[in-house]
Amino acid sequence: MNKAIELLRHVHIHPLLWIVIGLAVVTAHFVEVCLLLAIIFIHEMGHAAAASFFSWRIKRITLLPFGGVAEMDEHGNRPLKEEAIVVLAGPLQHVWMVAISYGLVSLNIMSEDLFQLFLQYNLMIFIFNLFPVWPLDGGKLVLLLLSLKFPFSNAHQLTLIISIISLCLFSLLVLLTAPANINVWIIIGFLSFSLYYEWKQRRYIFMRFLLERYYGKKSNPSALIPIQASEQDLLIHVLEKFQRDCKHPIIVETEEREKRVLDENELLHAFFTEKRLTDKIGDLLFLY
Repeated sequence: MNKAIELLRHVHIHPLLWIVIGLAVVTAHFVEVCLLLAIIFIHEMGHAAAASFFSWRIKRITLLPFGGVAEMDEHGNRPLKEEAIVVLAGPLQHVWMVAISYGLVSLNIMSEDLFQLFLQYNLMIFIFNLFPVWPLDGGKLVLLLLSLKFPFSNAHQLTLIISIISLCLFSLLVLLTAPANINVWIIIGFLSFSLYYEWKQRRYIFMRFLLERYYGKKSNPSALIPIQASEQDLLIHVLEKFQRDCKHPIIVETEEREKRVLDENELLHAFFTEKRLTDKIGDLLFLY
């Protein structure tokens, strides 16, 4: 019960949503907006409940006129399986919502018209959130899949590139099929701004990933993946090879063809604590 109350304290309603609710009352579409808002709320609480189960730090749950955003303060250092569960917990809420609504209409508790509207809204939000565009659930799933193979920095940038391409294709489709649909263009505008902001912040996001890896809660990595480096490699370039959900011993080949091993924490310590921002890996061999 306490956890449920704590989750509700993180819920914030965007000012635009209050305007939409006001317009719905004036135009006699209050029931439709309430249905949509309830679906969005349950969807986002699904994410939040899963995150709370894994003791994630939840920053904010924002309800928007066309969706919601559950913001976490984890910076990509939780296990990939955990994050997959948290991401999928939102879309999975639509399954039981549709099942219950079907039971209610079968028992004549819910009208057929209301059931069709509820079904339509559920399907719309379910499909929309799985679209491969950041920060939608589909975009987050793309990031998780890319993180299985690529370093965090590369996976993040590739996710944004895929998102930009997907959004451009979707915008072209809307332009050809429904150019006068203002609601869709507002959503496209919101996603475009989100992608632009995420792209501008990508270096900062990478640094937060490294900082959390060094100073934050230590997790048990699922794999040990060595990183091959030479003495001439810059420290930052080696850090850019760090992947999620694994630990990296750094294998350094010296000019004398000897191999030395550095722990990843030694690199992070040199970068963040000792401020060796422009050092080469070879410089660290004399320190550790």
